[in-house]
Amino acid sequence: MRIDRIELFHVAMPLIYPWKTAYGEDAAIHAVLCRMSSGSVDAWGESAPFAAPCYSPESAGGAFVIARDWLAPALLGQDVTSGDDLQQRLSVYKGNPFAKSVLDTAWWSLQSKLTGQPLHHLLGATRDTVPVGADFGVMDSVDDLVESISSAVEQKFPRIKLKFRPGWDIPMLKAVRDRYPDQTFHIDCNCGYRLSDIDLFRQVDEFNLAMIEQPLQHDDLIDHAELGRQVRTPICLDESLTTVRRAEQAAAIGSIRYFNIKPGRVGGLTNAVKIHNVGQAAGIPCWVGGMLESACGSAHCVALAMLDNFTYAADIFPSAKFYVEDLADPPLALETVDGLPSVRASGVLPEPDPQRLEKLTLQHVVIE
Repeated sequence: MRIDRIELFHVAMPLIYPWKTAYGEDAAIHAVLCRMSSGSVDAWGESAPFAAPCYSPESAGGAFVIARDWLAPALLGQDVTSGDDLQQRLSVYKGNPFAKSVLDTAWWSLQSKLTGQPLHHLLGATRDTVPVGADFGVMDSVDDLVESISSAVEQKFPRIKLKFRPGWDIPMLKAVRDRYPDQTFHIDCNCGYRLSDIDLFRQVDEFNLAMIEQPLQHDDLIDHAELGRQVRTPICLDESLTTVRRAEQAAAIGSIRYFNIKPGRVGGLTNAVKIHNVGQAAGIPCWVGGMLESACGSAHCVALAMLDNFTYAADIFPSAKFYVEDLADPPLALETVDGLPSVRASGVLPEPDPQRLEKLTLQHVVIE
């Protein structure tokens, strides 16, 4: 397809309550959205690196500038024939996966519209629904957390993720496990620890968790592999898994037993599918993570999650969990499939509501 026009929006989407993790908290999710046009047809992409470079080295403001000044001009007026072609055209610009992702996801949405094929089918999926998990961040008290989890247990979420950070760690985990001895839990450390904390993770082994997600530095592979050899609980990579090559290296090193794949963090759907395939070939199960995107970006995660090797329940949330009103329509909702909360892939991708988009936009540019 020929790329005739690219429109970029830096938005701030207020949350119902702050999202607290090991690196801080966010009261609003900062994201970059792209409306990409080919002739008279246009479609949307989204990437949500957050306001500050705390989750990764990127921020939404920085990703907007990189996409505006360098990445979008490299695609404008070009006949981009595939996701691989798009990634190759952008490969001269090092790193910046979130900035690349907003263009990559827009290209896939546009390809879906132009071909009339559902996005998940274009990516190679053969199923239409997958179960999802529930997530809980740091709360005001452990008692609040324990009580809040009860609704997720009652709704039969197949697994529950708990944010884990210094000061919100073993005592929290003990209280949760004592109350819910049979529920599947895992913890997400968001890079809050070091290999020298091995004794703490040996204590974590006693709680029979499904995995420990990204316990160590955001750019580390070696120490994660070493930790995986020294504890019983499986180690999962998140922040460290930024490229296809790093996924290949993690698989070769061994002792990494899960991949969390987020389209934004790896440069888009094109690379996300390739990392899924690396995991599948290495016998490493995968699951889809999210960045609290609007329904526009969440739909890309839903489509990706339909691939065969995404076997652990995804981090894909209904819009109402975090937003009073989603930026995009239709909002993402869950349904019950085989008794489990699940998401369904659709042939129609959500798009931003024009009035809400105008209200939440911090920066905007048209490139044509």
